[in-house]
Amino acid sequence: MTTLVAPSQTVGEMMFSKLGWAPTMKQAPILACGKRQIVVSGGEQSGKSMVASKYMLQRLPDAEEKALYWLVAADYERTKAEFDYLVEDLGKLGLLIKATKRVDPGVIEFGGDGSKIETKSASDPRTLAMRAPNGIVICEASQVDLTTYMKCRARIAPKRGWLFMSGTMEGSLGWFPSLVSEWRSGMGDKQSFMLPTPSNIHLYPGGETDPEILRLKAESSDEFFMERIMGVPMPPRGLVFPEFRADYHVADVELDAEKPVLVWIDPGYDGAYAVEVVQVVDGQVRVIDEVYERGLVTEDIITVCEGRPWWKKRVGGAVDIAGYQHQAMPAVAEIWLAKAGLNLLAEKVRINEGTERMKSVLKWDPLQKQPKFVVSPKCRGLLSEFGVVPNPFDGQSRAYKWRTDRDGNTVGDTPEDKNNHALKACIYGIVSELGYITLINREYARVKRF
Repeated sequence: MTTLVAPSQTVGEMMFSKLGWAPTMKQAPILACGKRQIVVSGGEQSGKSMVASKYMLQRLPDAEEKALYWLVAADYERTKAEFDYLVEDLGKLGLLIKATKRVDPGVIEFGGDGSKIETKSASDPRTLAMRAPNGIVICEASQVDLTTYMKCRARIAPKRGWLFMSGTMEGSLGWFPSLVSEWRSGMGDKQSFMLPTPSNIHLYPGGETDPEILRLKAESSDEFFMERIMGVPMPPRGLVFPEFRADYHVADVELDAEKPVLVWIDPGYDGAYAVEVVQVVDGQVRVIDEVYERGLVTEDIITVCEGRPWWKKRVGGAVDIAGYQHQAMPAVAEIWLAKAGLNLLAEKVRINEGTERMKSVLKWDPLQKQPKFVVSPKCRGLLSEFGVVPNPFDGQSRAYKWRTDRDGNTVGDTPEDKNNHALKACIYGIVSELGYITLINREYARVKRF
C-alpha cells in the first residue's frame, strides 16, 4: 500500500498536520488508542463523527495492499457524515482515487492499489456477509442492534482487524451503554471513552461553563443531561442481574450435533411462553435457541418447536412446578409428554435462591477460561429480560428488576414478578441440571412424572 508518512512520524501527526486539523483534549486519547475494539459515547454535537472518520483515516496505512474498510450503520444515511469527512480528507491528502456521490451504498477508492471504504446497512444483513474487512467503524452505534455488533465483531476476526463504535446514548439499557460502562478502565484489547458535548470547544468555547451548556443543564433532567450531553451511561437501578454483560455472555453458539438438547420452559399466555433451548458443552451452559411467544397455548408452542433444527436432539428438560398442576385442563407437562415425548423435571425454586444460582453461573470459569453461561444473540426474549436488547413484543426496555422507590432505592427482598419468563425457565433448568449452590431444606422433592 502507498506509504503515507515518514518513519519518524506517527500517522496521525503527519496526516492531521497536512489537513490543518488538531484533536481536542478529549479526542486525542481516543485517536492514540491502539486497541482492537473501541467504543465512544459522545454527547450531541460532540464531534463523534469527526473523531470516528479521523480514527479510520489514520489506520488506513496499517493494512496490506488492496485493503477493505467498512462504515456500518442502522441504515446507509447514518454513514453520510463519516463518509463525507473521509472523502474530503483523502482528497486534501492526494490519496482519493474516486468516490460515489451517494452512500446507499457508497464506495471510496483510495491509495492507487484498489483499497476501498464501503458503506454497509445493518437493515440488510447480506451486506455484512461479504469479504472480511481490515477495520470497521460503526456509525451511530447506539442505533444498531446487538446482532449487528456481533456480526461486525466476527467479520474483523479473519484479518485481526479493528472495530470502532461511536454513538449518542438514548437510554442506558442495552448493549452499547453496557460496553461503555464495562470497558472504561480497559479490558484486554477493548477500551471505552466518553466524549462530552462541552469538549467540542469549536462550538462551545467555554467548555462546561459555556452559557449554552449551562442552559441545557438547567433545562434538562439529570439523566438526560448526563446521557445525551455528557455521554455518561446512567443505568437504571434495580437490575436483578447486573452481572450479565453483552460482550461477555453473548456468543454465536450453535447446535452441537454431538450433544443432547435440554428444553427449559416457563409456560404463559398473556405475558410470554418461554422455551429456552440449551446444551451443556465442556461445563458451559449454552442457550442456543428460544421460542418466546405471546398468546399461544402449549400445543401451538410445540408445533413451533417441531420445525427447529434441534428438535430431534431433545432428551429432557425442566418446567415450573406449576406445569404439573391441573387447572380444568391437562397439565402443561402432560401435554409436552403426550405431544412431544418430553419428560420435564420440576421442583419448587424459591425466588432468592434461584436468583443466586443464576448469578453463580454468570461468573467466569477460571478452569475452562470462559464464562459458565452464554446466550445466542437470536434469543431476544431472554436478552431483553437481562436488559441488553429491547423487548421483542413492543421494542421497549423491559428488564427484570427489583422493586424501587422514586429515588431508585431497592424496596423489599424480592424482584418484581414480571419481565422474567425466559429467566425463570433458565433458573428452573439450572437448578434441575446443576443443583443449588448449597444444600437447603427443600419443601418439594424433584419430581419426574410418567
